[in-house]
Amino acid sequence: MFRKALLISSLSLLAACTTVPITGRRQLSLVSDGEMNSLAATQYQQVLSKSRLSANAQENAMVKRVGQRIQQAVELYFRQQNASDQLNGYQWEFNVIDDPKTQNAWCMPGGKVAVYTGILPITQDENGLAVVMGHEIAHAVAKHGSERMSQGLVQQLGGAALSVALSSNAPATQELALQAFGVGSALGTLKFGRNQESEADHLGLIFMAMAGYNPATAIGFWQRMDAKGGPSQPEFLSTHPSNGTRVADIERELPEAKKYYRPR
Repeated sequence: MFRKALLISSLSLLAACTTVPITGRRQLSLVSDGEMNSLAATQYQQVLSKSRLSANAQENAMVKRVGQRIQQAVELYFRQQNASDQLNGYQWEFNVIDDPKTQNAWCMPGGKVAVYTGILPITQDENGLAVVMGHEIAHAVAKHGSERMSQGLVQQLGGAALSVALSSNAPATQELALQAFGVGSALGTLKFGRNQESEADHLGLIFMAMAGYNPATAIGFWQRMDAKGGPSQPEFLSTHPSNGTRVADIERELPEAKKYYRPR
């Protein structure tokens, strides 16, 4: 039965493509939104249960405040694009993980967000935090996690359907999901591709601008991240390359993003 399911899944690869919301790029999609949101919710709770959550009231309030403002911006943007159905099943959560050594943040499908305290000195303020959260939330709403999960199912599990992969090798599939969500893994990281990074940068600028944060501050944030490079490169940069090309691209996209900017 497993081989039959594997064969059916493999033959379906060419047909299993969807379009990235807003940008129109075609992407591989072997996993439904409902499956991804359900898997993400489970994995999110497991990560939180194994992590030490921040007890700092100011940090928690800031992350929730910035996150909720970007959430509202995302929902408004998708309504304006007549694409609100793309957010069906989203149940947003924003948590701070107390880990000063980890300079990272991520957003799972369904709006499950985590920010590590190690990145807060680099974000410096709410504008910098909005750059990070806007970028990570953009990855989620552009369904990059689903795309990477699909790629991983093909590369590591032969294109098996998610239900088959979970039933046959649940630990490996769950580990693959964490990679796809950008959480990190002992199996190695499924890096975001150039197109995915460009989409997240582009949409993230718009989302933070709509949320009332100055998109021009993204340049300073990425420059600070660049300065943290080298042998001890921050985890955030391991899948988010920051370089002169990226900054130049952001500078080119700023005029569009500023059209959405209304300071709070």
